Amino acid sequence: MKKIVTCLLAILLLFSANVLAEENNTPLKPRLVVMTDIGDCDVEPDDMESAIRLMAYADMFEIEAIMTTIGWNCDPYPEEWAQYLDKVVEAYGKDVHNLMARSKQKEFLSLNEENGKQNIGYWPSMEYIKSRCMDGSHRAGIGIIGKDNDTEGSEFLIKLADEDDERPIWVATWGSGNTLAQAIWKVQQTRTPEQLEAFLHKFRVYTITDQDMVYAMRMNRAYSSHMWMRREFKDDLKFIWDEGTWQLQCELGKQEWKKHQELIQGHGALGAIYPNYKWGVEGDTPSFLYIMPNGLNDPEDPTQAGWAGCHKFGMCADSLTYAWTSWQEPQRGITEGYKRRFYPAELNDFCARMQWAKEGRGNTNPIVIINGKKLLSPFNIRAKAGEVVTLDASNSVDAESDKLAFLWWVQLEASSYERNIDITENNDSKTKVIIPEDAKGKTIHIICEVTDNGMIPLTSYARVIINVE
Repeated sequence: MKKIVTCLLAILLLFSANVLAEENNTPLKPRLVVMTDIGDCDVEPDDMESAIRLMAYADMFEIEAIMTTIGWNCDPYPEEWAQYLDKVVEAYGKDVHNLMARSKQKEFLSLNEENGKQNIGYWPSMEYIKSRCMDGSHRAGIGIIGKDNDTEGSEFLIKLADEDDERPIWVATWGSGNTLAQAIWKVQQTRTPEQLEAFLHKFRVYTITDQDMVYAMRMNRAYSSHMWMRREFKDDLKFIWDEGTWQLQCELGKQEWKKHQELIQGHGALGAIYPNYKWGVEGDTPSFLYIMPNGLNDPEDPTQAGWAGCHKFGMCADSLTYAWTSWQEPQRGITEGYKRRFYPAELNDFCARMQWAKEGRGNTNPIVIINGKKLLSPFNIRAKAGEVVTLDASNSVDAESDKLAFLWWVQLEASSYERNIDITENNDSKTKVIIPEDAKGKTIHIICEVTDNGMIPLTSYARVIINVE
Protein backbone atom coordinates (compact mmCIF):
# COMPACT_ATOMS: atom_id res chain seq x y z
CA MET A 1 0.00 0.00 0.00
CA LYS A 2 2.83 2.42 0.85
CA LYS A 3 4.41 1.77 -2.55
CA ILE A 4 1.10 2.48 -4.29
CA VAL A 5 0.61 5.74 -2.38
CA THR A 6 4.20 6.80 -3.14
CA CYS A 7 3.71 6.12 -6.86
CA LEU A 8 0.43 8.05 -6.91
CA LEU A 9 2.07 11.03 -5.18
CA ALA A 10 4.93 10.99 -7.70
CA ILE A 11 2.47 10.95 -10.60
CA LEU A 12 0.46 13.79 -9.01
CA LEU A 13 3.59 15.91 -8.51
CA LEU A 14 4.73 15.36 -12.09
CA PHE A 15 1.25 16.16 -13.40
CA SER A 16 1.10 19.32 -11.28
CA ALA A 17 4.52 20.45 -12.54
CA ASN A 18 3.41 19.95 -16.15
CA VAL A 19 0.16 21.83 -15.57
CA LEU A 20 2.03 24.72 -13.94
CA ALA A 21 4.48 24.84 -16.84
CA GLU A 22 1.62 24.96 -19.33
CA GLU A 23 -0.10 27.75 -17.38
CA ASN A 24 3.14 29.74 -17.44
CA ASN A 25 3.47 29.10 -21.18
CA THR A 26 6.81 27.35 -20.62
CA PRO A 27 7.56 24.95 -23.47
CA LEU A 28 9.52 21.74 -23.24
CA LYS A 29 13.26 21.78 -23.82
CA PRO A 30 14.70 20.49 -27.09
CA ARG A 31 16.14 16.97 -26.74
CA LEU A 32 19.92 16.83 -27.12
CA VAL A 33 22.48 14.03 -27.39
CA VAL A 34 26.17 15.00 -27.46
CA MET A 35 28.93 12.82 -28.89
CA THR A 36 32.26 14.19 -27.72
CA ASP A 37 35.94 13.30 -27.97
CA ILE A 38 36.58 15.34 -24.82
CA GLY A 39 40.07 14.66 -23.51
CA ASP A 40 43.48 15.87 -22.48
CA CYS A 41 43.50 19.67 -22.62
CA ASP A 42 47.13 19.60 -23.75
CA VAL A 43 45.90 17.86 -26.90
CA GLU A 44 42.60 19.59 -27.71
CA PRO A 45 40.78 21.61 -25.02
CA ASP A 46 37.87 22.91 -27.08
CA ASP A 47 35.55 19.98 -26.24
CA MET A 48 35.97 20.75 -22.55
CA GLU A 49 35.27 24.42 -23.23
CA SER A 50 32.08 23.51 -25.11
CA ALA A 51 31.05 21.08 -22.36
CA ILE A 52 31.36 23.86 -19.78
CA ARG A 53 29.29 26.17 -21.99
CA LEU A 54 26.66 23.44 -22.32
CA MET A 55 26.44 23.03 -18.53
CA ALA A 56 25.88 26.77 -18.19
CA TYR A 57 22.81 26.26 -20.41
CA ALA A 58 21.51 23.05 -18.84
CA ASP A 59 18.21 24.85 -18.24
CA MET A 60 17.70 25.25 -22.00
CA PHE A 61 18.33 21.71 -23.24
CA GLU A 62 17.05 18.31 -22.21
CA ILE A 63 20.44 16.64 -22.11
CA GLU A 64 19.44 13.09 -22.99
CA ALA A 65 23.01 11.78 -23.17
CA ILE A 66 26.66 12.79 -23.38
CA MET A 67 28.65 10.04 -25.05
CA THR A 68 32.42 9.76 -25.29
CA THR A 69 33.61 8.84 -28.76
CA ILE A 70 36.61 9.08 -31.05
CA GLY A 71 37.72 12.22 -32.86
CA TRP A 72 40.54 13.60 -34.97
CA ASN A 73 43.04 13.10 -32.15
CA CYS A 74 42.23 9.61 -30.99
CA ASP A 75 41.47 6.18 -32.43
CA PRO A 76 40.73 4.35 -30.26
CA TYR A 77 39.36 6.79 -27.70
CA PRO A 78 41.54 6.66 -24.55
CA GLU A 79 39.35 5.50 -21.68
CA GLU A 80 41.15 7.78 -19.21
CA TRP A 81 40.02 10.85 -21.14
CA ALA A 82 36.47 10.41 -19.83
CA GLN A 83 37.71 11.89 -16.53
CA TYR A 84 37.55 15.34 -18.15
CA LEU A 85 33.82 14.93 -18.71
CA ASP A 86 33.48 13.84 -15.08
CA LYS A 87 35.28 17.02 -13.98
CA VAL A 88 32.86 19.20 -15.92
CA VAL A 89 29.81 17.47 -14.47
CA GLU A 90 31.19 17.68 -10.93
CA ALA A 91 31.90 21.40 -11.40
CA TYR A 92 28.31 21.82 -12.57
CA GLY A 93 27.20 20.13 -9.34
CA LYS A 94 29.04 22.82 -7.35
CA ASP A 95 27.58 25.71 -9.38
CA VAL A 96 24.06 24.50 -10.07
CA HIS A 97 22.50 25.99 -6.93
CA ASN A 98 23.78 29.43 -7.94
CA LEU A 99 22.54 28.86 -11.48
CA MET A 100 19.13 27.79 -10.17
CA ALA A 101 18.68 31.26 -8.68
CA ARG A 102 18.56 32.57 -12.25
CA SER A 103 15.17 30.96 -12.75
CA LYS A 104 14.16 31.05 -9.07
CA GLN A 105 14.28 27.26 -8.86
CA LYS A 106 14.29 26.06 -5.25
CA GLU A 107 14.79 22.32 -5.60
CA PHE A 108 15.24 19.43 -8.01
CA LEU A 109 12.64 17.00 -9.16
CA SER A 110 13.23 13.39 -8.23
CA LEU A 111 15.58 11.52 -10.56
CA ASN A 112 12.60 9.57 -11.84
CA GLU A 113 10.80 12.82 -12.71
CA GLU A 114 13.94 14.26 -14.31
CA ASN A 115 13.99 11.23 -16.59
CA GLY A 116 10.63 12.44 -17.89
CA LYS A 117 10.11 15.59 -19.90
CA GLN A 118 11.80 18.80 -18.73
CA ASN A 119 10.58 22.34 -19.28
CA ILE A 120 12.77 25.23 -20.34
CA GLY A 121 14.13 26.94 -17.24
CA TYR A 122 14.58 23.76 -15.21
CA TRP A 123 18.12 23.05 -13.98
CA PRO A 124 18.66 19.27 -13.69
CA SER A 125 20.58 17.74 -10.82
CA MET A 126 24.20 16.66 -11.11
CA GLU A 127 23.00 13.11 -10.48
CA TYR A 128 20.78 13.30 -13.55
CA ILE A 129 23.63 14.56 -15.76
CA LYS A 130 25.95 11.85 -14.42
CA SER A 131 23.38 9.18 -15.18
CA ARG A 132 23.33 10.39 -18.80
CA CYS A 133 27.10 10.20 -19.36
CA MET A 134 28.17 7.00 -21.11
CA ASP A 135 30.46 5.36 -23.63
CA GLY A 136 29.75 5.63 -27.31
CA SER A 137 31.81 3.98 -30.02
CA HIS A 138 35.52 4.24 -29.27
CA ARG A 139 36.66 3.15 -32.74
CA ALA A 140 36.43 5.06 -36.01
CA GLY A 141 34.93 4.54 -39.44
CA ILE A 142 32.20 2.71 -41.30
CA GLY A 143 34.30 -0.46 -41.20
CA ILE A 144 33.48 -1.14 -37.55
CA ILE A 145 29.73 -0.74 -37.95
CA GLY A 146 27.93 -4.05 -37.63
CA LYS A 147 27.69 -7.15 -35.49
CA ASP A 148 29.40 -7.09 -32.08
CA ASN A 149 29.85 -3.28 -32.24
CA ASP A 150 26.91 -2.28 -30.01
CA THR A 151 27.78 0.08 -27.16
CA GLU A 152 25.91 1.51 -24.22
CA GLY A 153 25.48 4.64 -26.32
CA SER A 154 24.07 2.99 -29.44
CA GLU A 155 21.64 0.93 -27.36
CA PHE A 156 20.55 4.05 -25.48
CA LEU A 157 19.82 5.90 -28.74
CA ILE A 158 17.40 3.14 -29.68
CA LYS A 159 15.78 3.40 -26.27
CA LEU A 160 15.41 7.19 -26.61
CA ALA A 161 13.80 6.86 -30.03
CA ASP A 162 11.32 4.32 -28.67
CA GLU A 163 10.09 6.68 -25.95
CA ASP A 164 6.62 8.16 -26.26
CA ASP A 165 7.85 11.64 -27.12
CA GLU A 166 7.07 13.60 -30.26
CA ARG A 167 10.07 15.91 -29.94
CA PRO A 168 12.97 15.20 -32.32
CA ILE A 169 16.31 14.09 -30.89
CA TRP A 170 19.17 16.35 -31.92
CA VAL A 171 22.54 14.60 -32.12
CA ALA A 172 25.42 17.06 -31.75
CA THR A 173 28.58 15.37 -32.99
CA TRP A 174 31.67 17.04 -31.55
CA GLY A 175 33.66 13.98 -32.53
CA SER A 176 32.43 10.96 -34.49
CA GLY A 177 28.77 10.23 -35.11
CA ASN A 178 29.26 6.52 -35.67
CA THR A 179 27.49 5.61 -32.42
CA LEU A 180 24.32 6.77 -34.19
CA ALA A 181 25.38 4.87 -37.31
CA GLN A 182 25.63 1.68 -35.23
CA ALA A 183 22.15 2.25 -33.79
CA ILE A 184 20.78 2.75 -37.30
CA TRP A 185 22.48 -0.42 -38.51
CA LYS A 186 21.00 -2.47 -35.67
CA VAL A 187 17.49 -1.15 -36.25
CA GLN A 188 17.93 -1.87 -39.96
CA GLN A 189 18.78 -5.50 -39.12
CA THR A 190 16.11 -6.12 -36.49
CA ARG A 191 13.05 -4.11 -37.56
CA THR A 192 10.86 -3.61 -40.62
CA PRO A 193 11.62 -0.95 -43.26
CA GLU A 194 8.70 1.08 -41.92
CA GLN A 195 10.05 0.90 -38.39
CA LEU A 196 13.51 1.92 -39.60
CA GLU A 197 12.00 4.93 -41.36
CA ALA A 198 10.18 5.94 -38.18
CA PHE A 199 13.42 5.56 -36.21
CA LEU A 200 15.34 7.79 -38.62
CA HIS A 201 12.62 10.42 -38.51
CA LYS A 202 13.21 10.81 -34.77
CA PHE A 203 16.76 12.11 -35.25
CA ARG A 204 18.43 15.27 -36.50
CA VAL A 205 22.22 15.39 -36.87
CA TYR A 206 24.47 18.45 -36.53
CA THR A 207 28.04 17.39 -37.14
CA ILE A 208 31.08 19.58 -36.52
CA THR A 209 33.07 18.76 -39.66
CA ASP A 210 33.63 14.98 -40.08
CA GLN A 211 35.71 13.48 -37.29
CA ASP A 212 34.98 9.81 -37.84
CA MET A 213 38.68 9.31 -38.53
CA VAL A 214 42.04 10.63 -37.34
CA TYR A 215 43.08 14.05 -38.59
CA ALA A 216 45.60 12.75 -41.15
CA MET A 217 42.76 10.87 -42.88
CA ARG A 218 40.27 13.74 -42.82
CA MET A 219 39.88 13.93 -46.61
CA ASN A 220 39.10 10.21 -46.92
CA ARG A 221 35.35 10.75 -46.75
CA ALA A 222 34.50 7.18 -47.77
CA TYR A 223 36.15 5.91 -44.56
CA SER A 224 33.53 7.72 -42.49
CA SER A 225 30.19 6.39 -41.31
CA HIS A 226 28.86 9.91 -41.84
CA MET A 227 28.97 9.43 -45.62
CA TRP A 228 27.09 6.14 -45.21
CA MET A 229 24.33 7.82 -43.22
CA ARG A 230 23.98 10.67 -45.73
CA ARG A 231 24.03 8.34 -48.73
CA GLU A 232 21.81 5.51 -47.54
CA PHE A 233 19.22 7.52 -45.61
CA LYS A 234 19.21 10.85 -47.44
CA ASP A 235 15.40 11.01 -47.58
CA ASP A 236 14.76 10.19 -43.93
CA LEU A 237 17.65 11.57 -41.81
CA LYS A 238 18.04 15.35 -41.54
CA PHE A 239 21.79 15.96 -41.59
CA ILE A 240 23.56 19.30 -41.08
CA TRP A 241 27.28 19.18 -41.93
CA ASP A 242 29.03 22.24 -40.50
CA GLU A 243 32.16 23.14 -42.46
CA GLY A 244 32.61 26.79 -41.64
CA THR A 245 30.61 28.04 -38.66
CA TRP A 246 32.68 25.99 -36.21
CA GLN A 247 35.91 27.43 -37.63
CA LEU A 248 34.61 30.97 -37.24
CA GLN A 249 33.51 30.13 -33.69
CA CYS A 250 37.14 29.20 -32.97
CA GLU A 251 38.52 32.39 -34.51
CA LEU A 252 36.03 34.79 -32.91
CA GLY A 253 36.77 33.21 -29.55
CA LYS A 254 40.47 33.82 -30.05
CA GLN A 255 39.77 37.44 -30.96
CA GLU A 256 37.72 37.85 -27.77
CA TRP A 257 39.98 35.75 -25.55
CA LYS A 258 40.62 38.60 -23.13
CA LYS A 259 36.89 38.71 -22.39
CA HIS A 260 36.93 34.95 -21.79
CA GLN A 261 39.75 35.41 -19.30
CA GLU A 262 37.99 38.24 -17.48
CA LEU A 263 34.38 37.04 -17.41
CA ILE A 264 34.47 33.25 -17.85
CA GLN A 265 37.68 31.77 -16.49
CA GLY A 266 37.68 31.67 -12.69
CA HIS A 267 33.94 32.29 -12.44
CA GLY A 268 32.49 29.54 -10.31
CA ALA A 269 33.65 25.93 -10.33
CA LEU A 270 32.93 25.69 -14.07
CA GLY A 271 35.00 28.78 -14.83
CA ALA A 272 37.82 27.45 -12.66
CA ILE A 273 38.33 24.54 -15.06
CA TYR A 274 37.62 26.42 -18.32
CA PRO A 275 40.91 25.73 -20.16
CA ASN A 276 43.06 27.98 -22.30
CA TYR A 277 42.60 27.40 -26.00
CA LYS A 278 45.13 25.61 -28.18
CA TRP A 279 43.81 25.68 -31.76
CA GLY A 280 40.60 27.66 -31.34
CA VAL A 281 37.87 28.40 -28.81
CA GLU A 282 34.78 26.19 -28.45
CA GLY A 283 34.74 24.80 -31.97
CA ASP A 284 31.95 22.38 -31.05
CA THR A 285 29.58 24.92 -29.51
CA PRO A 286 27.64 25.74 -32.74
CA SER A 287 26.14 22.23 -32.63
CA PHE A 288 23.91 23.17 -29.70
CA LEU A 289 23.72 26.93 -30.31
CA TYR A 290 21.87 25.91 -33.48
CA ILE A 291 18.96 24.56 -31.45
CA MET A 292 19.07 27.23 -28.72
CA PRO A 293 15.41 28.08 -27.93
CA ASN A 294 15.91 31.85 -27.82
CA GLY A 295 13.23 32.85 -30.33
CA LEU A 296 15.66 33.58 -33.15
CA ASN A 297 15.26 30.48 -35.31
CA ASP A 298 13.40 27.22 -35.74
CA PRO A 299 16.06 24.49 -36.09
CA GLU A 300 13.70 22.49 -38.28
CA ASP A 301 14.31 25.15 -40.95
CA PRO A 302 18.09 25.48 -41.47
CA THR A 303 17.60 28.54 -43.71
CA GLN A 304 16.62 30.58 -40.64
CA ALA A 305 19.66 32.41 -39.29
CA GLY A 306 20.57 31.80 -35.68
CA TRP A 307 23.60 31.69 -33.40
CA ALA A 308 25.07 28.93 -35.60
CA GLY A 309 24.45 30.75 -38.86
CA CYS A 310 22.17 29.30 -41.54
CA HIS A 311 22.48 26.51 -44.06
CA LYS A 312 21.37 25.47 -47.51
CA PHE A 313 20.61 21.99 -48.83
CA GLY A 314 23.08 20.91 -51.45
CA MET A 315 26.13 18.91 -52.44
CA CYS A 316 28.50 18.13 -49.60
CA ALA A 317 32.26 18.50 -49.52
CA ASP A 318 32.60 14.83 -50.49
CA SER A 319 31.08 15.67 -53.94
CA LEU A 320 28.81 12.64 -53.60
CA THR A 321 26.20 13.15 -50.90
CA TYR A 322 23.72 15.88 -50.02
CA ALA A 323 22.98 17.58 -46.71
CA TRP A 324 22.29 20.95 -45.15
CA THR A 325 25.61 22.76 -45.23
CA SER A 326 27.32 26.12 -45.78
CA TRP A 327 30.75 25.09 -47.03
CA GLN A 328 30.51 26.79 -50.44
CA GLU A 329 30.04 30.39 -51.48
CA PRO A 330 27.80 32.29 -51.44
CA GLN A 331 26.24 30.40 -48.53
CA ARG A 332 29.49 30.30 -46.58
CA GLY A 333 29.76 34.08 -46.65
CA ILE A 334 26.10 34.47 -45.69
CA THR A 335 26.33 32.18 -42.67
CA GLU A 336 29.63 33.70 -41.54
CA GLY A 337 28.04 37.14 -41.77
CA TYR A 338 25.27 36.10 -39.41
CA LYS A 339 27.72 34.38 -37.07
CA ARG A 340 29.74 37.59 -36.78
CA ARG A 341 26.58 39.62 -36.30
CA PHE A 342 25.29 37.50 -33.42
CA TYR A 343 28.58 36.63 -31.74
CA PRO A 344 28.79 39.66 -29.38
CA ALA A 345 25.33 38.88 -27.98
CA GLU A 346 26.12 35.15 -27.82
CA LEU A 347 29.32 35.77 -25.85
CA ASN A 348 27.66 38.27 -23.51
CA ASP A 349 24.98 35.69 -22.82
CA PHE A 350 27.56 33.12 -21.75
CA CYS A 351 29.48 35.65 -19.63
CA ALA A 352 26.31 36.65 -17.79
CA ARG A 353 25.53 33.03 -17.00
CA MET A 354 29.02 32.52 -15.62
CA GLN A 355 28.43 35.46 -13.29
CA TRP A 356 25.37 33.58 -12.00
CA ALA A 357 27.53 30.45 -11.60
CA LYS A 358 29.96 32.44 -9.46
CA GLU A 359 27.67 34.71 -7.46
CA GLY A 360 24.11 33.42 -7.72
CA ARG A 361 23.01 36.78 -9.12
CA GLY A 362 23.35 38.78 -12.30
CA ASN A 363 21.52 39.95 -15.39
CA THR A 364 18.76 38.02 -17.14
CA ASN A 365 17.49 38.28 -20.71
CA PRO A 366 14.62 40.58 -21.64
CA ILE A 367 11.32 38.91 -22.42
CA VAL A 368 10.13 39.81 -25.92
CA ILE A 369 6.39 40.27 -26.28
CA ILE A 370 5.05 41.09 -29.74
CA ASN A 371 1.39 41.93 -30.28
CA GLY A 372 0.67 40.37 -26.89
CA LYS A 373 2.44 37.09 -27.63
CA LYS A 374 5.38 35.73 -25.62
CA LEU A 375 6.96 32.78 -27.41
CA LEU A 376 10.38 31.12 -27.58
CA SER A 377 9.83 29.94 -31.14
CA PRO A 378 8.99 31.77 -34.38
CA PHE A 379 5.32 32.53 -34.89
CA ASN A 380 3.21 33.15 -37.97
CA ILE A 381 0.77 35.89 -38.85
CA ARG A 382 -1.27 36.51 -42.00
CA ALA A 383 -1.42 39.69 -44.06
CA LYS A 384 -2.61 40.83 -47.46
CA ALA A 385 -0.50 42.23 -50.28
CA GLY A 386 -0.40 46.03 -50.02
CA GLU A 387 -1.28 45.97 -46.32
CA VAL A 388 0.70 47.78 -43.62
CA VAL A 389 1.38 45.41 -40.72
CA THR A 390 2.04 46.84 -37.26
CA LEU A 391 4.34 44.89 -34.95
CA ASP A 392 4.33 46.09 -31.35
CA ALA A 393 7.02 44.98 -28.87
CA SER A 394 6.40 47.79 -26.40
CA ASN A 395 5.12 45.36 -23.75
CA SER A 396 8.50 43.57 -23.65
CA VAL A 397 9.84 43.46 -20.11
CA ASP A 398 13.13 43.17 -18.26
CA ALA A 399 13.33 41.63 -14.79
CA GLU A 400 16.05 44.08 -13.70
CA SER A 401 14.08 47.08 -15.12
CA ASP A 402 16.94 47.85 -17.50
CA LYS A 403 16.33 50.17 -20.42
CA LEU A 404 15.53 48.26 -23.62
CA ALA A 405 16.75 48.97 -27.14
CA PHE A 406 14.93 47.56 -30.19
CA LEU A 407 16.04 46.59 -33.68
CA TRP A 408 13.81 45.20 -36.45
CA TRP A 409 15.16 43.67 -39.64
CA VAL A 410 14.32 41.23 -42.43
CA GLN A 411 16.08 37.95 -43.10
CA LEU A 412 15.81 37.62 -46.86
CA GLU A 413 17.45 34.17 -47.07
CA ALA A 414 14.63 32.58 -45.07
CA SER A 415 11.90 34.58 -46.81
CA SER A 416 10.35 33.36 -50.04
CA TYR A 417 9.88 37.02 -50.99
CA GLU A 418 13.43 37.96 -51.92
CA ARG A 419 13.18 41.70 -52.60
CA ASN A 420 13.77 44.48 -50.10
CA ILE A 421 11.01 45.20 -47.62
CA ASP A 422 10.24 48.63 -46.20
CA ILE A 423 10.31 48.72 -42.38
CA THR A 424 9.54 52.04 -40.74
CA GLU A 425 11.04 53.08 -37.39
CA ASN A 426 13.18 49.96 -37.13
CA ASN A 427 14.80 51.18 -33.88
CA ASP A 428 11.54 51.77 -32.00
CA SER A 429 9.47 49.37 -29.93
CA LYS A 430 6.79 49.51 -32.62
CA THR A 431 7.35 49.15 -36.33
CA LYS A 432 5.32 48.97 -39.50
CA VAL A 433 6.02 46.54 -42.32
CA ILE A 434 4.78 47.57 -45.75
CA ILE A 435 3.75 44.42 -47.63
CA PRO A 436 4.60 44.78 -51.33
CA GLU A 437 1.82 44.31 -53.87
CA ASP A 438 3.79 41.54 -55.61
CA ALA A 439 4.34 39.50 -52.42
CA LYS A 440 1.13 37.48 -52.72
CA GLY A 441 1.69 33.87 -51.72
CA LYS A 442 5.11 34.63 -50.24
CA THR A 443 6.57 34.66 -46.73
CA ILE A 444 8.51 37.48 -45.07
CA HIS A 445 10.71 36.83 -42.03
CA ILE A 446 10.98 39.74 -39.58
CA ILE A 447 13.44 39.60 -36.66
CA CYS A 448 13.04 41.66 -33.52
CA GLU A 449 16.12 42.06 -31.32
CA VAL A 450 15.63 43.45 -27.82
CA THR A 451 18.76 44.36 -25.84
CA ASP A 452 18.94 45.63 -22.27
CA ASN A 453 21.57 48.01 -20.88
CA GLY A 454 22.65 45.83 -17.97
CA MET A 455 26.26 45.62 -16.80
CA ILE A 456 26.57 42.71 -19.24
CA PRO A 457 23.99 43.65 -21.90
CA LEU A 458 21.77 40.76 -22.96
CA THR A 459 19.75 40.28 -26.15
CA SER A 460 16.56 38.36 -26.76
CA TYR A 461 14.82 37.69 -30.05
CA ALA A 462 11.54 37.03 -31.76
CA ARG A 463 10.96 35.91 -35.35
CA VAL A 464 7.68 36.86 -36.98
CA ILE A 465 6.84 35.07 -40.23
CA ILE A 466 4.34 37.03 -42.32
CA ASN A 467 2.36 34.82 -44.68
CA VAL A 468 1.05 37.04 -47.47
CA GLU A 469 -2.40 36.07 -48.76
